[in-house]
This record gives sequence, C-alpha cells and structure tokens, in this order.
Amino acid sequence: MHNSNNMAPISTHHITDIRIWLFALLTGLGFASPQHLSASTFIKATDPGFAYTGRISWNTKAGAAVWTYPGVQIHAVFEGTSVSMKTNPDCGYFMVEIDDQAPYKIEVLKNVETTRISHNLSEGPHRLTLTYIIEGMYKKPTFYGLYLDDNCKLGERPILPERRIEFIGNSITCGYGIEGNGKEKKFQFSKQNYYYTYAAITGRNLKAQCQICARSGIGMYRNYAGKIPDEIMPNIYPQTFYETKGEPWDFSRFQADVVCVNLGCNDTSVGSYDLERLTEGFKQFTRTLRNYYPQAKIVYIIGAIPKSKRLDDIRTAQLAAIEDAASRGDKEVYRMDFTPDDGSLGWGSQGHPSMRRQALMGEELTNYLRSITGWD
Repeated sequence: MHNSNNMAPISTHHITDIRIWLFALLTGLGFASPQHLSASTFIKATDPGFAYTGRISWNTKAGAAVWTYPGVQIHAVFEGTSVSMKTNPDCGYFMVEIDDQAPYKIEVLKNVETTRISHNLSEGPHRLTLTYIIEGMYKKPTFYGLYLDDNCKLGERPILPERRIEFIGNSITCGYGIEGNGKEKKFQFSKQNYYYTYAAITGRNLKAQCQICARSGIGMYRNYAGKIPDEIMPNIYPQTFYETKGEPWDFSRFQADVVCVNLGCNDTSVGSYDLERLTEGFKQFTRTLRNYYPQAKIVYIIGAIPKSKRLDDIRTAQLAAIEDAASRGDKEVYRMDFTPDDGSLGWGSQGHPSMRRQALMGEELTNYLRSITGWD
C-alpha cells in the first residue's frame, strides 16, 4: 500500500502557461478564428506523416479520424507558411502548439469545415500538435486532414514518447469549468479545457503519451446525483467511444505503463450512497484494469475535493481495493491524496477545481509518479 500527502510547489513553467493563457484570454490574441480558405494542398488524415494519441476510430470510407474523449492529440511536421484543418462543423475546441510558440486555443464553429490554425509563419518545416480539449460525446469530432500551402507536404512522422499514461476519470480529469471563475451556473464547453488539467500537466512533465477515458458526472457504481444508468465507467471503459456497446477498444494499441484512476466523487455526490457498492466497484475495476494491463502500475487518486466524510469514504474504498489486489499477489496498485481543495486557489465553474488548483494537482501527481516509477 502506497500513500502520499506531500505537497509540491507549482513550477515556474506552469505558472508561465497560465499567464500566457490569461493574456490571450484578456487581449483576444492567439485565439484563431475559423474561416473558409481558398483551396490549397490537402493532406488526408490517413497520411503516414501524422501521429495520433487517444482512443481514435477510423472512418475508412472518409479516411477520417473520429473520437469522443478529450485529450486526443494529432502530431505532424508540415512545410509552408500556413496551415488549416478540415473537421466536421461545430466539433469543439482545440489547443494548438506550433514549434516553440505559446499554446493557443481555436474553436470550430457551426457550418464551418475548414478552420485556420495559423498563417504568416516563416518558410520551412514546423512542428504541430493539436489537442482536443473538451468532451466530444455529443459532437463526435471528425478530423479529415490539413490544408497546407500549394505544393507543400508533411515531413517524417513525429516520434512519440515511449512512456504511456492512461487517465480514467470524471469532470475534474476533463477540465470541466477550468476556465470559469466560480460564478457559472451551468455547463459551458467554452469553459472546459483539458490542456490545463492535472492529467495533461503530468503528461507534459513526465514526457509521456497520455490517453484519456473520462466523462463529466460519471462514477464507479452510479453517476452524479445518484443516477445508476448503464453508462457508468466499468461499462463504457471497454469501448472506443463514450457508449456501452458499439466498437470495442483494442487495448493492444496503447499498453499503459501507469493507469491513474480519479473516480468516486460522483458516486458520493448527492444524498446517501452505498459504500459497500462503491468498494466492490473499485475492487472489480482493479481486476478489469489488471486484465487489460498486466504490467502497469495502477494508481487511485481522489479529486481534489474538500475535506469531508465522502472524501474519507472514497479513500476507504480505494484502500480496500488495494488490499484485495495484494491478497491476490498484485503489489502494483497504489493510491495518493491530492491536497484537499479549500478554495484558496479559487474555484472553477460550479465548484470544480480552478486552473491554479489543477496546476498544483499536476505537480503533486508528477512527484508521486516519479517516486514509484523512477522516471525523471
């Protein structure tokens, strides 16, 4: 059994990330506007120069990548001074990273299929990473490819990091309300941003590929507000999309070194809850994960949420799952505690962690994973 309550400082790197984002938000700079562009060289999503991370399905007829979870990434090296992407209209928001420029956010609007990513770049090759930053279960994001300058092409396929982390979670992992100020009363996609979550920060800190299976409101045995639908995490987890049946995910495509599970907050969210069912849910899910990932380190985490009885109960359920695994000879199941959220770093929408809180969580998890993996 492993446990950590150590608090780590927020790194200068991530404070800089937040300042860049705030500057862009206040000034309007760095947020690209979608627009139709004149015809140029089109590079299909199936081009071997692309590298992808995440639970992606392939629409072979259209030659397009399709997904529903946040955190999907598209990597490429392209030639030329401009780049745009073709997607389905109104598919949501992406963060863009080009070369060593500050990351910025773009939105794909309604009735728009071609969205400008960047222009007026210098001549020569440029590194590009697109990260999908919202939950796409209602939008079914579909990436058809990139438009480049005339006669330009992709370079060699980028080499992705060897380290692999999977994050399984709820709204906190998705970045629900992270761009809010605590006053928002309802969900808004414009306030969600996976890029600044503890999960994304941990991945960048540890130079790891990250795969996300997360949905706002989801739980281990019941969802938010006591609902017990079919769409609890154990039922959707084996699928490529956010659904209980359809296209099974091929786990051989991404064998995680570490699996981080941040669940339990919704199971205990409203009214009375059944701690025994929650405990059994964690036990069974641990067995499921071990079946898919024989060699991975499985790490249970909570929130961050305020100190409370429910926080203690989630911890108790997770510890029981770890003890159950140990009784079967599985010594590679761990857990850690984030510093409970007391509002001192502000709030996101509807009581969710703020961007500053998520940054702290990212540093805490980074340090913990380093301690159990030996990663630098």
